[in-house]
Amino acid sequence: MLLLHGGRADGPEPPPALNLPALRMRPFAAAVNRAVRGRDVLIAEVRYRHRGWNGASADAARDAESALVRLREQAGPVPVVLVGHSMGGRAALAAAGDPAVRGVVALAPWCPTGEPVDHLGGRRLYLLHDESDRVTSARASWDFVRRARAAGADAAGIPMPTGGHAMLRGAQLWHRRAAELTAALLSHG
Repeated sequence: MLLLHGGRADGPEPPPALNLPALRMRPFAAAVNRAVRGRDVLIAEVRYRHRGWNGASADAARDAESALVRLREQAGPVPVVLVGHSMGGRAALAAAGDPAVRGVVALAPWCPTGEPVDHLGGRRLYLLHDESDRVTSARASWDFVRRARAAGADAAGIPMPTGGHAMLRGAQLWHRRAAELTAALLSHG
């Protein structure tokens, strides 16, 4: 499993040493670790070169793709689940065309209008979003789910009852739901 934390729309500088978006993903890693206890599952995180998406450069997506290549070099042809928050959710969805990717769990993802979906045919996608999120749009996530389904993805939008963008209110529910979905993807594809 690869974790992809959030970031900014624009930020060519490297992430700071104390990277709060990356730290926010640690409880998700711990929850997945508990959910797959006793199974041979590697949990890793993508290290971004830049703090932001950076327009057409799509730096976070390129970093996710590079991480998938490195994972394949180290672990061989293993199935991978991508778990990403916000910009990391966008990067996970962009990188999901890689043949190793079994599925994506996108948490309050950033899904701009017109984001490509044709590469997602045959992939399982779960987009979790609190409709009161004021940073990224739940409506844009549900639109992405509809378009991904039309492209052949097995996609589901999962409304979350609380949490906002940072997923702090009701955090345990977010952690548990993401862990359950990730474990299911790793078990059944």
